[in-house]
Amino acid sequence: MEMELRQHFQIESARFLPNLDPSHPCSRMHGHSFKIILTLKGPVDPKIGWVMDYHEITKVMDPILKKLDHRVLNEVEGLSNPTSELLAKWIYDHVIKAIPLLTAVNISETPNTECIYR
Repeated sequence: MEMELRQHFQIESARFLPNLDPSHPCSRMHGHSFKIILTLKGPVDPKIGWVMDYHEITKVMDPILKKLDHRVLNEVEGLSNPTSELLAKWIYDHVIKAIPLLTAVNISETPNTECIYR
């Protein structure tokens, strides 16, 4: 039996998007409450009854979140242009090493927007 897991995280971060026209509001420093959702897919362990322990996912995410939370994302190595799309890929690249079951990273910067990197 294969299942899909999702675990939600949230960070508060500032950023500016340096490649935009200076008249665009996102070219200026601003902040977001970013919602991050990790999606994993894999078989249910018949003995334990789960795909992966949520606590183990949190342990992998904690050091990554510490690099991002209450930070200026542009100052994080590899995020000089921290669009939601590039942030999703950056997180994916950092998590996939420890959690090969990862299939997607969702980023919402507002309640009405979302991007997904698979």
